Amino acid sequence: MFRGIHKVSLDERGRFAMPVRFRDALRARSNGKLVVTVDRRDKCLLLYAEGDWQAVERQLQTLSNLHPAIRQLQRMLMGFANEVELDGAGRVLLPQTLREYAGLEKRVAVLGQANKLELWSEDLLEDNIESWLEQGNRAIDDLPDLELHL
Repeated sequence: MFRGIHKVSLDERGRFAMPVRFRDALRARSNGKLVVTVDRRDKCLLLYAEGDWQAVERQLQTLSNLHPAIRQLQRMLMGFANEVELDGAGRVLLPQTLREYAGLEKRVAVLGQANKLELWSEDLLEDNIESWLEQGNRAIDDLPDLELHL
């Protein structure tokens, strides 16, 4: 279970040191084997433990690609997916094309999202947080009754 926000730096090769809390969980879940892909809605990357990604991929494969929106979803998530690994020092090398997609340069925010991590440009995440806070109450009011106990 991934929770919280951690700020890290990319080195000149495009590697970042996975926060220890997440690193230990990723090693336990997938022996450090990971899959990174693009988020189809936001300019961030999604990072999954290999087994968690396989479950997502199976779901995507069951969808009929005759529908243009489903085909686009499959292209985005599966087409950009790259296998990466935690190295011996707990670092992850992000492919250049994915770093460019998400605008990742030096400062990166790693955001826990239960079964996956989101990788954001620190500046873009901060801008989005302000927007989310402004829109949040209106969006929550529009949700159907969900029996959430927050």
